[in-house]
Amino acid sequence: MAERREAHVATGKRKSAVARVRLLSGDGKITVNTRALDDYFGRETSRMIVNQPFDVTETRGQYDASVKVGGGGVAAQATAIRHGITRALLLANPEFRPALKRAGFITRDPREVERKKYGRHKARKRPQYSKR
Repeated sequence: MAERREAHVATGKRKSAVARVRLLSGDGKITVNTRALDDYFGRETSRMIVNQPFDVTETRGQYDASVKVGGGGVAAQATAIRHGITRALLLANPEFRPALKRAGFITRDPREVERKKYGRHKARKRPQYSKR
């Protein structure tokens, strides 16, 4: 019978992107929406952002991550995955907290899109002023 690995499940958020992360002990394979990390994120920067919690805690290659992410753009999704991986690592080992806190990965980025106001083109952009 196959051995059962303990999964640590956590949710990460950024803007309107939401990432559900399952962290299992393994060899460092990360799948995002059933695709490999390299296939899902074309930019090296996004892949680096996803791997930052493993680098800070020096656990790269020790955990497999299965991620389902939706909403937002590419950069927001990468940051949401980072947030989810951070929370899952804290469930796996609470001793990682000081290092992750110092790096600023535990805190959810509270910035959201400001709503559009009437009489404006966007949230703050005013119509062109005409003197005459």
